[in-house]
Amino acid sequence: MNTSIPSAETLPTHHAADEALAEKAARYSAPALEKGLDILEALSASAQGYTLNQLSQVLGRNVNEIFRMVVTLQHRGYIQADENDRYTLTLKMFTLANRQPPLKSLVSAALPLLQELAERTRQSAHLAIYQNGRVVVVAQADSPERWSFGLKVGVVMGLTDTSSGHVLLAHQDEVTRTRMLSSHIHVEGELDMDPGQLFSLLETVRQTGYAMMPSIQIQGVTNIAHPVWGQGQRVVAAINIPHIARIDGTPTPNTEQIKQMLAEICTRLSQRISDASAPQS
Repeated sequence: MNTSIPSAETLPTHHAADEALAEKAARYSAPALEKGLDILEALSASAQGYTLNQLSQVLGRNVNEIFRMVVTLQHRGYIQADENDRYTLTLKMFTLANRQPPLKSLVSAALPLLQELAERTRQSAHLAIYQNGRVVVVAQADSPERWSFGLKVGVVMGLTDTSSGHVLLAHQDEVTRTRMLSSHIHVEGELDMDPGQLFSLLETVRQTGYAMMPSIQIQGVTNIAHPVWGQGQRVVAAINIPHIARIDGTPTPNTEQIKQMLAEICTRLSQRISDASAPQS
């Protein structure tokens, strides 16, 4: 058997292309930029952040290597330090991402509908998307009541223990869902979810078309979430209502009525951003 290594001329074209790409990347590498990106990626994976010494250990670099880069990122507003000199990300990356036309268009289309939904349900509502292993709130409308419960724009939520996360996971194809779960980053307070229980929940969400569950984070809140469909019948976002039940005599919509209103709003938003209507459950 001939076990000799083939020459470059006999290698498949895609192997040669890969080698050329690797050679080009090595030739034009930017070590300082790579250090900066390493710092941002490390901080994005930590809810509590890191001190300079901890960050150097996580990155496998000495403090002198990263000190100037940390100072620069702080000066440019990408990271911040608390009173204990612990560094965390600011919302600047989120702000930059929001300037992207697709996300900006989604938020612009969603805001008036979220306001309408809040008025009709007498509850707060927010729009959430999947981003870098977590769920991010990108738009919010407060309840018109004198009290309300809502989430701030820019906050991150768990992917596996929230109704929005379940909606975003349930309606993906298997490859996309696996990639989302493999990239999953735990947020502060997120509970570990048994895989069997998670997949059972996702199957229920697929069958019913929505997610409804008591909040795992806040007692007395029931989360109701529906998907928002984009082009190609792909789920791009979820609208969630953190429902708080009134116990006085004020008449308000019940959860069944709220589910119908939420489904209608999500269908209308889907039609605004898509070339096709959302599938009906």
